[in-house]
Amino acid sequence: MEKFTKLEGVAAPIHMINVDTDMIIPKNYLKTVKRTGLGKGLFAEKRYKDDGAENPDFVLNKPAYRNARILVADDNFGCGSSREHAPWALMDYGIRCVISTSFGDIFYNNCFKNGVLPIKVSPEDLEKLFDDADRGANATLSIDLEKQEIRGPDGGVVKFEIDAFRKHCMLNGLDDVGLTMVKKDKIGAYEEKAQAARPWM
Repeated sequence: MEKFTKLEGVAAPIHMINVDTDMIIPKNYLKTVKRTGLGKGLFAEKRYKDDGAENPDFVLNKPAYRNARILVADDNFGCGSSREHAPWALMDYGIRCVISTSFGDIFYNNCFKNGVLPIKVSPEDLEKLFDDADRGANATLSIDLEKQEIRGPDGGVVKFEIDAFRKHCMLNGLDDVGLTMVKKDKIGAYEEKAQAARPWM
């Protein structure tokens, strides 16, 4: 998993509450178990018209936000079904961070396991960040995970809380497999000892 230390980029505003995982990545994109290629399906039902043409009114299709790396979203982002494809699609598109007041629990956990940083902030701080995001490409946000800070284009700072273990994993790029591999020497030593004690196994 790619490490997350600092991130600076354009933040796209998603002014919708209860954005569920089906909206993030529609079900017809769930036929693959690969983590790549899903960016084209991110918010597909909002990004494209019925004939496949881009919807110019959707935020990610606007010139200022085409290279967004951060989403600022309204309450309860990522609710609904437990599809891991949702953070995969965000990552494949280039989104590394989602900021909201609240998240669907399963989506929130899946983000940490796939390199996307979900940040919870207060409603008051979210409004400040929406103000920044609404200004387009001229207003970038800077996120420092080590300091647990979001810095706005005018120098304002929003502090955020995060579980210490999850922070450690994100800073070091450790998903579940990575956490296991950190202990590979101990696992190997145990296997050797077990083999010596029970050679018939």
